[in-house]
Amino acid sequence: MTAALVAASLIATAVWLWTGPDVATLRLTRLTAPQTNAGRPPLGQLLRRTSQARRADAWRRASIELCHALSAELSAGRTPGEALTRAINAVDLPDPEPFRPVLAAARDGGDVSAALLSAAPAQGGEGLRRLAACWDVSITVGAGLTALVERVAATLRTAQAHRQDVAAQLAGPRATARMLAGLPALGLLMGVALGMHPLDFLLGGIPGLLCLAAGIALDACGLWWTHRMATRAADS
Repeated sequence: MTAALVAASLIATAVWLWTGPDVATLRLTRLTAPQTNAGRPPLGQLLRRTSQARRADAWRRASIELCHALSAELSAGRTPGEALTRAINAVDLPDPEPFRPVLAAARDGGDVSAALLSAAPAQGGEGLRRLAACWDVSITVGAGLTALVERVAATLRTAQAHRQDVAAQLAGPRATARMLAGLPALGLLMGVALGMHPLDFLLGGIPGLLCLAAGIALDACGLWWTHRMATRAADS
């Protein structure tokens, strides 16, 4: 019974390592997120950071769509306020609520740039902050807003393509590391299936416990080192 429980726990650990959250994304989120959740459980922090990373990616995609829609409306001859209103209504935003002040400012001739800066999230709002800067420059010096928005859209597309390319190139090494991390558990299960009783040795005395601890430590170090290299490659 004990051997079965240990084997089940090893399988669960291997599955979590295989399908768990992306470590590079979690590390980047940890560095950029405000430190206000020190008292939360580690698993809760991991899940929250994963959700934040996905939400940031959704905001980046929405910012690109907003710039494209705004550029199209401006090219059609509409005024900046009307074009921004139509563009916001045409884009599927992750959270439309912060954009209510932006819509009000665009309709009433208010400070659209300040409203965009307030609506931009801390993570994933780079495109909205650049759009706010374009709007401010267009009003201050009279520059063409259409050309500025198109340039911002091109920059955001390039950055998004780079992130996707890096993620695709790192997917193979990460999957390999997770697979190798689960192989020891598979080896133990094969030993149990063949009637060799490896868990009796690993859990039956000090030598076995030392071997088990060393194996877990080496496995964790290998995962950490692989993810560290992948994180450096993603940040470069």
